[in-house]
Amino acid sequence: MYNILLLGSGTQSLAIIPSLFRAGYRIIIISSTDSNYGDKSRYVYKHYATNCPFDHRLVSFALEIIKCDKIDAVIPMGDTAAEFLSKYKQEICSRVKFTIPDYDIFIKGYDKNQLMSLCDRRGYPHPQTIDLSVFDISNDAVRNFPFPAMLKPNCTTGGRGMVEVQTYEEFLSIYPELHKQFGDYHLQRFVKAGGRQIKVQLYVDEYQQLVAHSEQQKMRWYPNKAGSNCCAISIVNNELVTICHNVLKDLKWVGFADFDIIEDPNTGELLIMEINPRLPACIKGSVMAGINWGEILVNGALGLPQKTYGYKEGVILRHLGLEVLWFIHASNRWHTNPCWFRFFGKNIFYQDMNGLSDPMPFVSGTFSNIRKLFNPEFRQMKQGV
Repeated sequence: MYNILLLGSGTQSLAIIPSLFRAGYRIIIISSTDSNYGDKSRYVYKHYATNCPFDHRLVSFALEIIKCDKIDAVIPMGDTAAEFLSKYKQEICSRVKFTIPDYDIFIKGYDKNQLMSLCDRRGYPHPQTIDLSVFDISNDAVRNFPFPAMLKPNCTTGGRGMVEVQTYEEFLSIYPELHKQFGDYHLQRFVKAGGRQIKVQLYVDEYQQLVAHSEQQKMRWYPNKAGSNCCAISIVNNELVTICHNVLKDLKWVGFADFDIIEDPNTGELLIMEINPRLPACIKGSVMAGINWGEILVNGALGLPQKTYGYKEGVILRHLGLEVLWFIHASNRWHTNPCWFRFFGKNIFYQDMNGLSDPMPFVSGTFSNIRKLFNPEFRQMKQGV
C-alpha cells in the first residue's frame, strides 16, 4: 500500500481522493486550519492542520510527516503548494517522490508575463501584453497602449489583483497601490466578454512526451463578470492540445499543467491566458469523463507504467454553491445552457460534493465559503480592487 500526501484540500481534492482510495492508497492531507473540502472526506486516513506559510518553515513540518507516515508520493492541490514543491524541490525530493518542474522552469510558465513573452517569441496565440517591470509607466509604449486594458499581477490565482482600466489616466491613478499589494504587473489587451472560455489539462513526462490530456469549456462562472467556474462541460479540441503541448515542450516542463484559454469574440481566435501548475478546481469533470488524473499523477511520481484512457464529451460539472450565487446575480438565468434547473442526469456531476456516501466535504466546504463571502477583504481581493 502506497501512502500519498496531498498538499491542500480544495475542491480539486474531491476529484482524486475517491479514486486513490479505491486503488488501495492511504491518503494523508496537510492543509490550513480553515475547514475545506477534502480534509473532511471519510476516505482520508489522516489530516494535519497547520498555519505554516509555504516557505522553509513548512519544509521542516512536511518532512517530519513524510518520515513518520512513510509517505511515498506528494501531490500539490493548489498554486502555492505547487510553487512550494518546485522552490524547495532539492530539499524535499531526496525524501519523497513527486513530479514538478525545477523552479527556473516553473516560474517561466507560472509567471503570466513570462508566459506571454514566450508566446510572443514563438508565435502562440495570446493577447497583446506589455511588461510593466521593464517599461516605466510614463513610457510611450504604456501611454499609447490600446485601452481599455487589463492590469494583471504576474503571479496570482483566482483573478486576485486583476483590474480593468478604461484609460491611461485611470491606470496611473490605481497602479501604484496595486503594485504595492501584488508585486510586478503586466498590462494586457482587454478581451471583451462573449467568447468561449476553455481549460486544457496535460501531463507530460520527463521527456515532454504527452501522457494524458483533457479539455473543458466553462459555461458559467461567478462572479458573473469574470470569476470561478460554476458549470463546465467536457469537450475535445486536439488543435488546442497540440498548441499547449508545444508550449510545455518549449518550457521543458515536466508533470501536470492546466491552461486557461479565452476566445476573442471579435476574431474567434482562442488565446492562451495562463498556466496553472496544479489540478484546477473543476478537474472532476475530466475525471468523470474518463481521465483518472489521480492515478496519472501517482504513477508519474512513483515511476509506474501509465495507462491509456477513453474520454467522453458532454460530461457536465456543476459547483452547486457557486451556481446558486450565479443564479441570484445573472440576467440570463432563465435562458442559460446547460439549463440551470436540470440538477440530475447520467452526465451531470457536482464539483463540491462526493455524494451521500461522503457528505461532510460538501457541508464543511460550503460553510467555509459562506464565511469567506462575509469577509470584506476576501470579496475585495476577488474583485481585484
